[in-house]
Amino acid sequence: MKTKVFGQHEEGTLRQFQNCLQTGRVGGGVLCADGHYGYSQPVGGVIAYEEQVAPSGVGYDIACGNKAVRTNLKYEDIREDLPNIMDAVASRISFGIGRKNKERVDHALFEDDGWYVYRQFGQQEHDILKKLAYEQLGTVGAGNHFVDIFVEEATGDVWVANHFGSRGFGHKTASGFLNVATGRQFLDRAPGESMEQLPTLLSLEEELGQLYMEAMRLAGIYAYAGRDVVMNEVLDILGAETTFEVHNHHNYAWKEQHDGREYIVVRKGATPSAPGQLGFIGGSMGDQSVIVRGKDNEANREAWYSTVHGAGRIMSRTEAAGKMNWKTKKRRGGKVTERMMQDAIREAGVELRGGGTDESPFVYRKLASVLAEHDETLDILHTLRPIGVAMAGANEFDPYKD
Repeated sequence: MKTKVFGQHEEGTLRQFQNCLQTGRVGGGVLCADGHYGYSQPVGGVIAYEEQVAPSGVGYDIACGNKAVRTNLKYEDIREDLPNIMDAVASRISFGIGRKNKERVDHALFEDDGWYVYRQFGQQEHDILKKLAYEQLGTVGAGNHFVDIFVEEATGDVWVANHFGSRGFGHKTASGFLNVATGRQFLDRAPGESMEQLPTLLSLEEELGQLYMEAMRLAGIYAYAGRDVVMNEVLDILGAETTFEVHNHHNYAWKEQHDGREYIVVRKGATPSAPGQLGFIGGSMGDQSVIVRGKDNEANREAWYSTVHGAGRIMSRTEAAGKMNWKTKKRRGGKVTERMMQDAIREAGVELRGGGTDESPFVYRKLASVLAEHDETLDILHTLRPIGVAMAGANEFDPYKD
């Protein structure tokens, strides 16, 4: 079995990784340097299966990922107007749990044959999920999801990036398949599952596994479409055009060839990084982000052509922001205060809209330290400094975001 651990990790994260390696028909796996405790499979964890897929490994935010584009603008073109630009981003784009798009977006994906999957569980299931998908296409969500504007200081180029996945549609898809796999109805409310739960595995030799792969594919198309819609909105605000782009998932399962055998490679919070493949890796709201390219070498092969998707949390949301009172929707007792966060963001030169202390720079590793652990496997092509960050408000929280 080919396995690799990058960096240092807490005991619980390592235990989850080992549990995954020992469950099912596993060919190996990787724990990336940004890894941290997750649901069933650690975030930053990669597990390669033979003829199996783990919906719990892909996670509730199917096809979460990033789109990043370099624009035809220079920093000097927008510097004076940046506060107004960020106001427009926060106003025109919907952030938060359960948000609906402000204008319905039609897209060819709604004619995709893959929607048949949901009819296998009932017409009501199909109709509910498709309606939800229509309503939320082009919304960003909560947690660590963002729309950022960057400057590449080496060139002065302005970049834009976003981070989110398949929204409520993907969440209900994941919940539905986990429900059916454990004998419940597709639309049943998902029970309070343990973080220590072993992976739920579906065989690709059976119908349920085949249906999941098709539903995941559709959720992937949906996530790509949503990130495209949001990116186009920001480019319109900027009056900019795209000169270069990178677009990738980091919560997904891919069919791949490794050492002459086919595997289903489940990446949860891990960026695919095959030789020559480009990826965007985001830091915290006050830290750098980068565009990377996978190397063609033995170190990258041993990593199952996978790398980090971000800096990785070192402080839980509750530890950072305090315990949530769901009646008042406010938190108390956290280690990071609003003043601490605002001071750090001001020092970083970032125009922040939304965001909470549970997403502040203090709760993440420094991205440079994480990337250093993977330096043998990737090249850094562009280093980007955030100048504008838009996220959901401080009291928006979705426990299934990574």
